[in-house]
Amino acid sequence: MIAEEDGIPVGFAVYFHNFSTFKGKACLYLEDLFVLPEYRGKGYGKKLLMKMVEIAKERRCERFDWSVLKWNEPSIEFYKSLGAEPLDEWVTFRLTKY
Repeated sequence: MIAEEDGIPVGFAVYFHNFSTFKGKACLYLEDLFVLPEYRGKGYGKKLLMKMVEIAKERRCERFDWSVLKWNEPSIEFYKSLGAEPLDEWVTFRLTKY
């Protein structure tokens, strides 16, 4: 999904569907949300995220999840300002050598 100002791309959201085996229902996962620094604070991030919420509702998704790096305080505050809540009960793992 692309956010534009006067036909110029200024931000994007990359997402995909996944499935909750806990709930037995489809979910939506936000892989990346980015707005060019000079366009931040103009509502593009919020519009992209709210469009994602709309898509999740239309597609009857049980959840809409994403991750953010712990050091990314501006993003954490942005998400909290929109009513998102951090999940403390999950730990992220990654295999890089296999």
